[in-house]
Formats: sequence, C-alpha cells, structure tokens
Amino acid sequence: MAPTTDISYAPRPVATGAETTPFASAEEAWFWFIQAQQARNDGARFSMGLGLFARPCEPLDILRVVERLYRNRRLIMDHLLVLRHYGRRMMPPDPCRVREARAHTLWTEALERIEPVLCRKGIVRDRFFNLIQTHMEAAE
Repeated sequence: MAPTTDISYAPRPVATGAETTPFASAEEAWFWFIQAQQARNDGARFSMGLGLFARPCEPLDILRVVERLYRNRRLIMDHLLVLRHYGRRMMPPDPCRVREARAHTLWTEALERIEPVLCRKGIVRDRFFNLIQTHMEAAE
C-alpha cells in the first residue's frame, strides 16, 4: 500500500507546463479570493489556469488556511467579519478614519497571521523577495 500524504491543505498544482504567479501579499490574495467567491456566488464556474495570471492555488486553498487559523484560535470572528466586509469593498480599512481604526487593527492582525502560512505554501511571495525586486526595479 502506498504511503498517504495529507494534501488537503496544500495548494493544488496548476496544469503542467504553466508558469504560476504568486501573489505579492496576503492582502492581494485575499482580494482575489473575495472576487473569486463573489463570481462563484453569481454563478460563474472557476477553472484553474484560465485567468490573466496562472495562480498557484484555488480560492478554496485560501479559505482552508483562514478556516484552520480560526479553528486554532489564531483568528477570531471579528477578524473574519472585517476581512469579509472590507474584502467585498475591495479596499482595506483606512487607519485615518476614526470609525475604521479598530477595523484597521483587526485587518492588519489577520493578514499578518495569514501571510506566513500563504508564503510557506507558495501562494504569496516572501516579503524579502518583494523587497529585492523593488530595489532592482528602482536601480534600472
């Protein structure tokens, strides 16, 4: 009998031969996830590799990460409500607005907890990679 591996939380591979483009940040991945879920709720069917960029995951992979963090009590319901509300608005909470100050704190905390997991899975590029790329572009 072949050894079994737990692939339920690993991102599903994109069709062979396709170059994948990881997200630059957890925030970008979250907005992509919200858009994909909204399209799905509106009746669209999601197929990997048909978008503008081939992504290294499916929307459900991001949902699984968030669900696992919630089950492990790294995220609380307030985090999820803020992520959903501002994700649907497609803009993060503004820290300069008094009414959005707490939401901004929750938004930042949630994404700081989600990002390392997405980086380990190859869904989001490491911040160090982004810093080097930005520096190289500025030098050109």
